[in-house]
Amino acid sequence: MQIKISASILAADPTQLGNEIKKVEKAGIDLIHIDVMDGHFVPNLTMGPFIVEAIKKITQVPLDIHLMIENPDKYVESFTKKTEKDDILTFHIEATDNPLSVINSIKDQDLKAGVAINPDTNEQTIEKLLGSIDMLLVMTVYPGFSGQAFKRYVCDKIRKLREMAPENLDIEVDGGVKPETIPDAASAGANVFAAATSIFAKDDYKDAIEGLRRKAQEFSCLFIKS
Repeated sequence: MQIKISASILAADPTQLGNEIKKVEKAGIDLIHIDVMDGHFVPNLTMGPFIVEAIKKITQVPLDIHLMIENPDKYVESFTKKTEKDDILTFHIEATDNPLSVINSIKDQDLKAGVAINPDTNEQTIEKLLGSIDMLLVMTVYPGFSGQAFKRYVCDKIRKLREMAPENLDIEVDGGVKPETIPDAASAGANVFAAATSIFAKDDYKDAIEGLRRKAQEFSCLFIKS
């Protein structure tokens, strides 16, 4: 699987967001990770469709939009109007009673569909959807706030999901991603890494991104499907 690094702009300087996005784009980032929180599904509020639209206007990098919101089916159109076919719209399995309907709504708008799963949600709840999505996002922290510690026990779930998943399915990890935690996630089968402070807290974004990519490539070779 191709290793991809996704820059989580939750950790970027909000007063310089456009410049920050340009800097990570120049530094070779694969995806721009945008956390959308509603204050209900998670205890925090962040950006919405208008910010996504503004970001789309200034970058050619595909957007990795992570909806941490209740009733995502109500908001699919609001976000898909602002995006293009290489972008990914991901919602939480825990936030809807009809995930397949949400997936189809996203794909009907010619966009890639992703599903996210929280650390303590059983992997069986998502097994039947793995053939219908373009990306699976596995939370390695509880969603809502940046800067939490990586939960290593989630790597057992990542491994099980990689075993279940089609070979070409991207599996992203989000939360506490840094050089010290990537080995566990990559060797468990993850290939996309949403990194926040491990990029935006560094002086050299290119060096930070390349360091994360090298570490992921090194340890992804250790995953062996049974």
